[in-house]
Amino acid sequence: MWITIGIVIFVIVIACAFYILYRRTTSAWPKPKKRAAAKRPHPENWGREGLYVTWIGHSTVLLQIDGIRILTDPVFSRRVGVRILGLTIGPKRHVDPALAPSACTPVDVVVLSHAHMDHLDHPSLRKVISSNTVVVTPQGTGWLVRRHHPLCIHELAPSESVSLDCGLEITAQAVRHWGSRYPWNQHMGYQGYIIRRHAWSVFFAGDTARTDFTAVRNFKPQLAFIPIGAYAPHPFENAHCTPEQAWDMFVETQAQRLLPIHHDTFVLSQEPVDEPMRRLLAAASSQEQVWRGSHGTTYYARQPADIRENQTID
Repeated sequence: MWITIGIVIFVIVIACAFYILYRRTTSAWPKPKKRAAAKRPHPENWGREGLYVTWIGHSTVLLQIDGIRILTDPVFSRRVGVRILGLTIGPKRHVDPALAPSACTPVDVVVLSHAHMDHLDHPSLRKVISSNTVVVTPQGTGWLVRRHHPLCIHELAPSESVSLDCGLEITAQAVRHWGSRYPWNQHMGYQGYIIRRHAWSVFFAGDTARTDFTAVRNFKPQLAFIPIGAYAPHPFENAHCTPEQAWDMFVETQAQRLLPIHHDTFVLSQEPVDEPMRRLLAAASSQEQVWRGSHGTTYYARQPADIRENQTID
């Protein structure tokens, strides 16, 4: 009995210490007002042909290619971080998800870039993974997903590929970040992905600092999802690219359109929440190549050549 009481007291002390440290670290960070997503998409009305893309928030994108539904880094939770005694200590969402998890289902494929808690969120995975869902994830992270009982799990290292029964070809792309969920998880991988089906090709960069993405152009992507936030103060650039660097990486991929991700959802750093998009547009030599729609904006292209039309629906 006394051992149990001692363990509980120890956990409470650790939780309090972690909470105080987190509050002190983030005291000077922006505190935006909470708001709803600007738009509410209707995936139930999407057709079986062409490409549909909705930015749900942060690094979560609902992508549908010829009827195959893919979800990147699903995070729908109100708060992400370390969970101790039922309390989650970490960043709080200031923009609601553009879709509820149930509105995204059925999800055919979940793609995970790494195991950080703002990218691999168990409450969210529990709601979107079914026994028919395939999960593609970095090496050393499959065990985290197994509890959600997907159809199968494919662990990839950078440059490795997997061909899925649904017709998707997914190739892992090296990025500059880190992958450990906790300090002792040094074996966990981190990466982006090129997702292909027939003539369609989409690059999801995940979370990354400035990286040479010249090799991505070999996959002829029409669209690139690249992060633009969490770069301030300057040392954060060791793991997160600036908006200007994001544009340069986009140019290297030779993709036709850029969907900025990883911004204006959780406060993860010191820059104002609206700064990343402003800086990206200022850096872009061709602003029409940037899909700058707000949370919930849905883009559609019937065939790869149509992606230049920047057509939105809903």
